Amino acid sequence: MNVLALDLGTRTGWALRENGMIESGTDTFDVKRGESPGTRYMRFNRWLDEFALHPSAGLPRVELIVFEQAHHRGGAATEVAAGFSTRVLEFCARHGIEHAVVHSARLKKFATGKGNASKTEMLEAVARRWKRVETDDEADALALLYQVIDELVPLTVKQDVLQ
Repeated sequence: MNVLALDLGTRTGWALRENGMIESGTDTFDVKRGESPGTRYMRFNRWLDEFALHPSAGLPRVELIVFEQAHHRGGAATEVAAGFSTRVLEFCARHGIEHAVVHSARLKKFATGKGNASKTEMLEAVARRWKRVETDDEADALALLYQVIDELVPLTVKQDVLQ
C-alpha cells in the first residue's frame, strides 16, 4: 500500500512509502512579502497535486494519506494546520483516496513510549528507530508513516488475503 504521511504546517513534513520505498523531507509554505495570506494555501494545493498525483496521468500515487490532527490552541500555527488539513480532506475526496487522522499524543506514544514527548525526544526516537532527520516536522511525518505501516497496512494485507 502506498501511503503519504504529513505533519501539516508552514513547514510541512512528509514521508512517502511508494512501492515499498520510503523517502521523506519538508516543504515550506511561507507567505512572502506582498503576498495575500491565501497564497500559502494555493501553493499547498499545487504542491499536493504535484506530489500526490502521477504527473502524466493525474492519478493518485497513494491509496492513503494520513496526517496529524490539528490542535485548536489558537494562533497562526493552528490556523495554517487546520487550513491545510481541510485541503487534504478535499484532495482525498476529489481523488478517491482514503485518509486517516492521528492525534499527536498517540503518535508520540508510538514513537517514544510517552504521549507528551518533546520535539527533541521525537527527533531522538526517530533517529534511533528509523532514520536521522533534520527537523521535527520530518521526524513527525516519518513516525506517522511507520505507525500507519505498523498498525493499518498489516490489517489491509490480512483483509486482502482473507478475501
